[in-house]
Amino acid sequence: MAGQKVAIIGAGSSGLCALKCCLDEGLVPTCFERSGDIGGLWRFEEQPEEGRASIYPSLIINASKEMMCYSDFPIPEDFANYMHNSKVMEYFRMYAHHFDLLCHIRFRTSVCRVSKCPDFAITGQWEVVTESEGKQEMAVFDAVLVCTGHHTKAHIPLSSFPGIEKFKGRYLHSRDYKDARDFKDKRVVVIGIGNSGSDLAVEISHTAKQVFLSTRRGAWIFNRVGDQGYPIDIIFNTRMKAFLKDLLSSSIANNFVERQLNARFNHSHYGMKPKHRVFDQHPTVSDDLPNRIISGRVRVKPNIQEFTETSAIFEDGTREDIDAVVFATGYSFSFPFLESCVKVVENQISLYKFVFPPDLEKPTLAFIGLIQPLGAIMPISELQCRWATRVFKGLNKLPPRHDMEADIKQKKEAMAKRYVKSQRHTIQADFIPYMDEIACQVGVKPNLLTLFLTDPKLALEVAFGPCTPYQFRLQGPGVWVGAREAILTQHQRVVRALQPRPKYRPAHSSTMPHIKVFSIGLIVATFVYVLLSLN
Repeated sequence: MAGQKVAIIGAGSSGLCALKCCLDEGLVPTCFERSGDIGGLWRFEEQPEEGRASIYPSLIINASKEMMCYSDFPIPEDFANYMHNSKVMEYFRMYAHHFDLLCHIRFRTSVCRVSKCPDFAITGQWEVVTESEGKQEMAVFDAVLVCTGHHTKAHIPLSSFPGIEKFKGRYLHSRDYKDARDFKDKRVVVIGIGNSGSDLAVEISHTAKQVFLSTRRGAWIFNRVGDQGYPIDIIFNTRMKAFLKDLLSSSIANNFVERQLNARFNHSHYGMKPKHRVFDQHPTVSDDLPNRIISGRVRVKPNIQEFTETSAIFEDGTREDIDAVVFATGYSFSFPFLESCVKVVENQISLYKFVFPPDLEKPTLAFIGLIQPLGAIMPISELQCRWATRVFKGLNKLPPRHDMEADIKQKKEAMAKRYVKSQRHTIQADFIPYMDEIACQVGVKPNLLTLFLTDPKLALEVAFGPCTPYQFRLQGPGVWVGAREAILTQHQRVVRALQPRPKYRPAHSSTMPHIKVFSIGLIVATFVYVLLSLN
């Protein structure tokens, strides 16, 4: 049906690609953004905004540019591989202007309520009530894309820390952190060893008298820089690696990666080795944390047992005088504007493939980016949008409700079995398997056999090189003529960012031999390891 109207809630990284995908499918989108600008999570503001995560000015993204870009819009080659938040915003602005998205966004407009129309069972339509400049208005839409993400409400578990109400110092959530100078000559404890916790512990340690990093269970620490100086995610996220991980037992896969991480620094010696295995928790990425620990500027401590007026008592019985506490304890998500259409219980929501509620009479509501991948969110959100918009148009069909509920149950059970219990492990997904799962729904998963028969050069890069988003533009709906060239020149863009000299030309711009050599070496090493394990 031509001219279907779609309401998009949020103009962050997911909302922007939702707009483009709607336009690609001939839909009529209107995006409602409560603030005055695009970017969502990645837009730095001095004052945190209600209902949105707030970043600190020094934040660097943990996904490299080739892995995080939208599939038909490569990030410029002179942009750094791991971009500062300001460059991420620059890329979003380039994307929005290139595809003329801004004219479809209503800024400073909050969504108050989304409810089914009285004839929803027949039409699938929604009543959307919005507010701008103190005035409310209602409009009817044929479909709704919720793009608010999962970093919405700061999670501060004060009830888990007895005595915090007596503590006379300052405590705050990581979203309220802006400047390390606020902690000059202070003794600071950072609670949580996720990405924000490790980043803030490192940064605050440059001005504080002493930083303590408190962790309940420890963590495996990854480095952004991998073998030969390449971004770790383009080395790790390949189809060959994903195949080997599925082929081998989880114990062998965990042992292999843990040995690599311990080769950089022994996690036991640094007080961070967890009881769980490396693939049982969302990874923590930090280049500098080991350096701050070895120099004594950061000291790793166990969980806090209780606070006194001026100190923290840890579970190992030690006591430290404390001036300030930073809770890097993550976020929770909710959708108050959706009334009773969906339920969030303990940071869990039942969605078919993390996108569609299974119990609606018509599949005209979809959640985009409500997922915690072991990789970048942008290309996943884009694939979800490509699928959702085709479902809205009737070009793709969802399975019966009982099949969707069975899929949801299977994913929840798999997460509960694999990951340590935590509110951050309720929407986890492996990057390549999930991308392929959604790509199959759209009909854009690359066919390796066909590629090897028709374009062996490209096939080698797709199989052994990084699984970059361009792979999902090679065939099927939404094919992009520049996808092949983007894949064959991704090595050039990675290296070019490291050596920004006008006359620089990489010796090999079409392939990534280091990736293939590493993958082949991994195969050999794996089978040697298996043989040794049997003896």
